[in-house]
Amino acid sequence: MPEDLLQPPAEAAPTAEPPKPAARPPEVPEKFWDAAAGTLRTEALLKSYLELERRLSQRAARPGADAAPEELARFRQAMGIPESPEGYSITAPHALCCADAEVNGQLHAAHFSQDQAQLVYDLAAQKLLPLIAEAAAAYEADRQRAALVAHYGGEDAYRRIAGQLAAWGQAKLPPTVYAALASTAEGVMALEQMMRGQEPGLARESAPPGAESETELRALMRDPRYWRTRDPQFIQRVTEGFRRLVGSPG
Repeated sequence: MPEDLLQPPAEAAPTAEPPKPAARPPEVPEKFWDAAAGTLRTEALLKSYLELERRLSQRAARPGADAAPEELARFRQAMGIPESPEGYSITAPHALCCADAEVNGQLHAAHFSQDQAQLVYDLAAQKLLPLIAEAAAAYEADRQRAALVAHYGGEDAYRRIAGQLAAWGQAKLPPTVYAALASTAEGVMALEQMMRGQEPGLARESAPPGAESETELRALMRDPRYWRTRDPQFIQRVTEGFRRLVGSPG
């Protein structure tokens, strides 16, 4: 469209001022902020992140067999591993699971931390001790049974007398006394003597003054002298104690 020369020229629009750069957010370090552009320096941030990732991976990686002592020391410090096996502080979860120097040495060589080493002992107490106790009880029962088989002249003879003793003992004796006698070879032999009339009739009253009670006799049977070393005098004491619980028939 042709310009109207009779009209005054239009005033030029004022020039807009350029926008000010954005301010740096407080959570962004200065080295990652371009103040002139008001933007994040992504290249510097990415480079710093990659370097941090590299250092962390090296720090967490398990040192090789040829690692320098300084590298091993840094790794152990970062992972909570003591400087030596003696540095483990093990709380024994059971009397049979106390700290063992040889075990601790192997744990330290495998780079176990303090918490991991403690867990090994805790799991041993929780899982292995019950299995060991069961195996020991089964072994002792087999040993006691073998002694009875030999005493009675063979498996068949023992089975015959065992059935008779079980029937008589369960009918004549209190359950706790029968269970105590039937749990050992010596107890079974004492039970046979009672059945054959050498020690008739179990007294239901209390034991005579000075004699061990049934509870005390059961405690004596748990003594290692009774079940481990098989002390003849100690075994005789227990056997006689049960015999003293036997009275004359009414």
